[in-house]
Amino acid sequence: MPIEIVTVPCLQDNYAYIVKGPDGVCLIDAPQAAPIIAALASRGWQPDSLLITHHHNDHVAGVDELRALYGCQVMGPAAEQARLPDLDRALSDGDVIGADDAQIVALSVPGHTMGHMAYYFPAAAAVFTADSLMALGCGRLFEGTPEMMWDSLSKLAALPGETMVYSGHEYTAANAKFALTIEPDNQALISRAEQIDKARSQGQATVPCELSLELATNPFLRASNPQIKQLVGMTGAPDAQVFAEIRRRKDNFRA
Repeated sequence: MPIEIVTVPCLQDNYAYIVKGPDGVCLIDAPQAAPIIAALASRGWQPDSLLITHHHNDHVAGVDELRALYGCQVMGPAAEQARLPDLDRALSDGDVIGADDAQIVALSVPGHTMGHMAYYFPAAAAVFTADSLMALGCGRLFEGTPEMMWDSLSKLAALPGETMVYSGHEYTAANAKFALTIEPDNQALISRAEQIDKARSQGQATVPCELSLELATNPFLRASNPQIKQLVGMTGAPDAQVFAEIRRRKDNFRA
C-alpha cells in the first residue's frame, strides 16, 4: 500500500501533515484544529495518532481538540513532556513506532528547542523536521547552542539523499534571499531561488524538498564546506563555529 502524505496549511505560514500508511492515519503537529479536521473529512479519514515535534504553541494549539474529537494517541518528546499537552507516549531518540512499511523513527534534534524531535518514515523516504531543518534554512536557536543545532542538522543530513524534507513553515522565499548572501554564485541555489519565486507567485507550497537539494543549496547544512568557510572569512574554523556565524547573520538579516 503506498503511503500518502497531505500538506495542511495552518495559521499564517505553518504546515501540519497527514500521513496515511498501511496501518492507519498519523498527524504531524497541530498548529490549529480546523484545517486539519477539514482535510481529514474531505478524505473520509480518521487519525489514529498525532506526533508532536516541540512545545511551541504554533505546533500544538490544536492537539487537545483533535484528541477529543478523534481519540487519537498523542506522542511527543519526553524531554519536553512538562511543556506539552498530555502525552500517551513520551518518545526518546531512536524510539520506533510501528513496524515494516509503517515504521516511524523518532530523532532527537535539539537546538530550536531543547527537546525538539523529528520523525523519519523510512518506507516513505520522508522526514518531518518542523523547526529544526527547514527548506533553505533552520530554526532560530531559542533554547539550544550552535553546537547542538549543528549536530542535529548533521544527523538529518546523514539520511538518504532522496529523503523528502517536510518542514513546519513556509519561509523558503526569505531563506533563499539570505542564502544568496552567503553563496551568490551557487548556480543550484540561483536556479532554486528562481523556482521558489515562481511557485510562491502562483500560491504553491515550496515544501517538501529533497534532502540532496538541501545539501547543495542550504547554507546551514553547508557549514563544513571549505568554500563556505572561505566566503564567510572563517577558513579552517570548526564547522559548528561556521554554522554559528551563518546563524548570527541570518538572525540580523533583513530582506
